[in-house]
Amino acid sequence: MSEQGLPSSVQMDMVASDAHLTQFNKLVAELLKGTLTRNTFRPWEIEILLDIEGCSLREGAKRETLRRYQKAVQRQMEKGAAYPMRLSEYLENPRRTKGASVEVEEELEIEQLAKR
Repeated sequence: MSEQGLPSSVQMDMVASDAHLTQFNKLVAELLKGTLTRNTFRPWEIEILLDIEGCSLREGAKRETLRRYQKAVQRQMEKGAAYPMRLSEYLENPRRTKGASVEVEEELEIEQLAKR
């Protein structure tokens, strides 16, 4: 706490990060259910939604990919990130587990074949 009894900027950042993670988890839960029940989003949520749409995930693997992405974001936020990473960042990260990497590579191969 500061001299005036106000929370420090570090404490405020942690509270904001926790709030962002809570909102992110709600957003992913809505996506996994297949229904977005609200019509108001924060700017960073819109960016995430547009990014997810831009990734063009195969329907069969979309749910599992979103679950793995959600877990990765939770780990990232626990380490102090202010906002969730985008799905495209997660998919590009070579440090993911081998199983997730193989799944994404297969999806990308299928997408590339479909474009030909």
